[in-house]
Amino acid sequence: MSGGRNCEVRVALLCDDKEFLPEYRTEGAAGMDLKALVDAEIVIPPMGRALVPTGVALSIPPGVEGQVRPRSGLAINHGVTCLNSPGTIDADYRGEIRVILANLGEKPFHVRRGDRIAQIVFSSVLSARLEVTTELDVTARGTGGFGHTGR
Repeated sequence: MSGGRNCEVRVALLCDDKEFLPEYRTEGAAGMDLKALVDAEIVIPPMGRALVPTGVALSIPPGVEGQVRPRSGLAINHGVTCLNSPGTIDADYRGEIRVILANLGEKPFHVRRGDRIAQIVFSSVLSARLEVTTELDVTARGTGGFGHTGR
């Protein structure tokens, strides 16, 4: 991987198959593909969801998070996305990464062993120090909500 900042993330494969090691598919990719580690096919009905294991656990360094995101090809071709997206993998979590897939499409979606089901992007994390106050600074938008900034 070139460009940007790099960090070392330790990975434990929960099976003996290195095929499940997340990987960047192209030189400029931001996300590493996550694959389904299922023994039997999972069928997600339209408007259904399933928790899909990946066979991967990570040791992410402090100050970094893993963001589990949908794959655009699954979204446009099948209407399949990740719920709770992006799903945050905290630096102190050591369990298996599992992906909540939702089928918003019109046909059942089949998940098979080794299918690329999501991607993980690593990102820096800021820790906020909150300061309680009775007044906030004034902005042009003010308290305007969703859709308030225009079309």
